[in-house]
Amino acid sequence: MQKRIILAFSLSMLIMITWSALVSKPQPIVNKEVALSEVTLPKQEVLNNIAEAKPSLAEKTGRDIEVIADQWGKIIFSENEAAISDVSFKNYNYQNLLLNEGLSLKGSNKFVLLENTPKSIKFVQSDKDKKIIKDFIFCKPKYCIELYISITNNSNTDLKFAFPLVLGVIKDSKDQLLGRYEDVTVAVANKFTHVNLKNDKDFSNVKYLSYRDRYFSLIVEPVEGNYSGYIRRFNGIKGSEIGLISGDYLIKPGQTHIEKFAIYLGPQDLSHINNVSTSWGNIVNYGTFDFFGQIIFQSMEMIFKIVHNWGVVIIILGVFIYLLFYPLTNKQMRSMKAMQALQPKVEELRARLKDNPQKLNKEIMALYRENKVNPLSGCLPILLQIPIFFALYQVLMRSVALKGAEFLWIKDLAEPDRLFILPKNIPLLGNEINLLPILMAIGMFMQNKLSMSSSSGASAEQQKLMMFMLPIVFGFLFYHMPSGLVLYWFVNSLLMLVNQIKLNLAK
Repeated sequence: MQKRIILAFSLSMLIMITWSALVSKPQPIVNKEVALSEVTLPKQEVLNNIAEAKPSLAEKTGRDIEVIADQWGKIIFSENEAAISDVSFKNYNYQNLLLNEGLSLKGSNKFVLLENTPKSIKFVQSDKDKKIIKDFIFCKPKYCIELYISITNNSNTDLKFAFPLVLGVIKDSKDQLLGRYEDVTVAVANKFTHVNLKNDKDFSNVKYLSYRDRYFSLIVEPVEGNYSGYIRRFNGIKGSEIGLISGDYLIKPGQTHIEKFAIYLGPQDLSHINNVSTSWGNIVNYGTFDFFGQIIFQSMEMIFKIVHNWGVVIIILGVFIYLLFYPLTNKQMRSMKAMQALQPKVEELRARLKDNPQKLNKEIMALYRENKVNPLSGCLPILLQIPIFFALYQVLMRSVALKGAEFLWIKDLAEPDRLFILPKNIPLLGNEINLLPILMAIGMFMQNKLSMSSSSGASAEQQKLMMFMLPIVFGFLFYHMPSGLVLYWFVNSLLMLVNQIKLNLAK
C-alpha cells in the first residue's frame, strides 16, 4: 500500500483506538426524539435520604446465600439486603456481573431468608408498622426473573409508602478497558437514551432502567405504577448507585400492596433479551455507528450458524469486508502508484523552485492535471470505510459471543491470544507472548516495504520512517487487545499484502 493510503488508513484507526483507550467512559448516545428532564421526584425526602445514606460495602454483615440456577450458573444473594451481590454465567466461562446491592430496597431493615427453592427465593422483614416480602421467581425463558415486593400495613393508621429499588451499586472499575463500556439505559414510552455513570441524574416517567458492562446487563421494568429513576455518584466508595423510585402509595391498615418487576439478568445478546421482552433490545448499542454495528453482528451470527466457530466467522467477515471495498481499495492503490511514478518529477520541481513555494504548488498541481492524477483520490475511499471499521471495532470488543470462544491456540477470542506465559514481566509487554499482534506487525512491515517507491529525497525518507514506525505503533496498540479483533486486523493486513504483491508483479 502506498504512503498516503497507509497514512490515512492508519491514522483513522490510531485515532479510534487511542480515543477508546484514553476515555474512561463512553459518551452519551442520546436519541434526539426524547428529552429526559431532570424533575422533582415524588417523595423528594426519599431522594434526599439516598444522597445521605451512602453505600457501605466495606461494612457489609450477614451471610451470603448461594443459589445454583441453570440459566446463570451461580447467583449470590445478600440475606440482610435481600439483594443480589454477584452473578456468574456458566455459559461464558463463569464471567461475572458484580451488582453489590442489586435489587435492594434502600433504607429497609434487615431481611431474613423465608424460603429457598430451585425456582424461587423469598425474604421477609417485619416491624410494628409494616411487613415486606421480596419474592424472586426464576422464569422459564433464560435469564428472566420476576420480582414481587409486597408491603403489608401492620399498624392502625394509614401507611404512606414510597421506596427506592436499587439496581446496583457499581464501583469504578480498575480496568479501563472494562470501565469505559459501562452505561445506563433509560426508557420513556418507546424512546430511550444512554447515559454514563459519572454524574448525578434524575429521570421521570421511566418505563425501564438498565445497567450494562462490557458483556452483561441488568434490565428492570416496573409492571405498573409511576416510577422515576436516578443515578447517584458516591466519591467515597468511588462508584455510583442506580435505582428506581416509586410514587407514593397509601396502604390502609391490614391491607397489602404488591409491586411487580420484570427483570432480565444476562448477556447482551438480542436473542436472549427478546425472549423476555422485545422492547428491551435498544440496550444493545454499538455507539455512533450503531446501525452498521447491528448489521455486522447479525451477519456474524448468520455465518456462525453455518461454520460453528467464531474464529472462522471473523476470518470470513474479514475476507467479505475486504472484497466489499476491493474496488475502492484497488482504485486508490493504482492512484498512489501513478503518483509514485511522478515522484521524481515532483522532486525536481521542489529542488528547482524551493525558494518559491507558491509557484512550486502551482507547478505540482499542473503536473498532476497533465497526467490526470488526483492527489485526493486515495483519501476519499478511506473516509467511506471509517464508519464500518469503527462499528466493527465496537462489535468485536463488546461481543459476548466471543467470550470463551476458542480458535487454534487461542483459548478466548475476547482476550489476548497468550501463546506463552512468561515467569517474569517484559517492559511494555507484560508476562505474555501474544503471537497475532506480532504477525500483524510483520505483515504491515512487509506491505510497507513492498509499496515503497524507488525515489529519493524527503519523500523517500518519510516512507522509510513509516515503514518501521507504523508496524511498531500498531503492534503495541493491538498487543493487549482481544484476539478476535487482532485476528480480523491480521486477515485484513494479509489480504492487503497479497494485493500489494499482485500490483508489484503487474509492473
